Amino acid sequence: MGEDSRLAAVVALAQGMAAAHGSREAWRAAAGGACRALGGSFAALSVWERELGRLRVLVNVGELAAGEEEFPEDESYPVHQFAEIAEFLHERWAGGGEPDAWVETAEGGSEGRAGYCHQRVAALRRRGRGCCVVAPIVLHGRAWGELYVARRAGAPVFGRGDADFAIVLAAVVAAGIAQTERLEEARRLAFTDALTGLANRRAVDARLDEAVERHRRDGAVVSLVVCDLNGLKRVNDTLGHAVGDRLLERFGSVLSLCGAMLPGALAARLGGDEFCLLAVGPSADAVVKAADEVCRRAEELGIGDGVACGVASTEDPIGPVHTARRLFRLADAAQYRAKAERAARPVVAGREGPDDAVVRLADEPARARDGERRRFRGRHSP
Repeated sequence: MGEDSRLAAVVALAQGMAAAHGSREAWRAAAGGACRALGGSFAALSVWERELGRLRVLVNVGELAAGEEEFPEDESYPVHQFAEIAEFLHERWAGGGEPDAWVETAEGGSEGRAGYCHQRVAALRRRGRGCCVVAPIVLHGRAWGELYVARRAGAPVFGRGDADFAIVLAAVVAAGIAQTERLEEARRLAFTDALTGLANRRAVDARLDEAVERHRRDGAVVSLVVCDLNGLKRVNDTLGHAVGDRLLERFGSVLSLCGAMLPGALAARLGGDEFCLLAVGPSADAVVKAADEVCRRAEELGIGDGVACGVASTEDPIGPVHTARRLFRLADAAQYRAKAERAARPVVAGREGPDDAVVRLADEPARARDGERRRFRGRHSP
């Protein structure tokens, strides 16, 4: 491969990783781009898990052998079986050296270092490959993992020039991984409540829009629990905001724990003392049961005055749900009624018959809803 072709391959690798959405796509783009750049038939990207003493494969691309998967659940190799991992991924440049790449062949010869690794040679033979080139990936000044590219048996063997080019490709992969990590961290922060670690309102809005679209498309059951933590203002005023924050954190843990009763549910803090659970798939009764557990556990926190929970589910008789906004209004109206009545259990929209007061409140124009809320409040105030 000429210099122009190699430059084009480097650019294509960088562009592929930059266009990826999320880590898995970035890993696939890295391995696939390196495989094409080096004329390989197979490539893998692996991460060095120091705390576990193993090299774990993240992705395999190209011609997969029997037992190999694109995204393996747990394909890993103990470091003690590959002495060069510790040598090249740590010691070689910890003392001031530079990362190097090397070649192994199914015959046991190598380029780029003395000797060979019998484990890799055996793996090449077992999988019908003739040679491989291995390049360490260095991220933030530390060994992160390795890039592995192989050719099928009978293909030309990698040479020293290929090993040198693999070092360049590994550096491009490292830059792409670093960028992906930065973007994912920014995304995580954008969709996470800083105090509780739960999802935030932005995450709920995005997920709820998707959920309602699924409901409209294939009838998936979508349920929303809106919770208002009672007594937060009193705690802040009498015990201080640090104790109030502790109450929010503890309730966030309760919500997360109860949300685990519903596979795939999203637990979130909407802001202030408002929280929610969003579930797609579980039955309305299962969601009500989880909400009931939220109420019970909130009473046991020891600070605050429990929680008011409202539930709205497309499985209940609430009328058609074409927008996320309507489902949210229904759950919010149910929560408001629970708060006004000081209910110890969740209030569920649509379960009071054809003239359900919660559904009527949610569907009233804004001004009429204010009046209905005042009637709720007046009827149940001491």
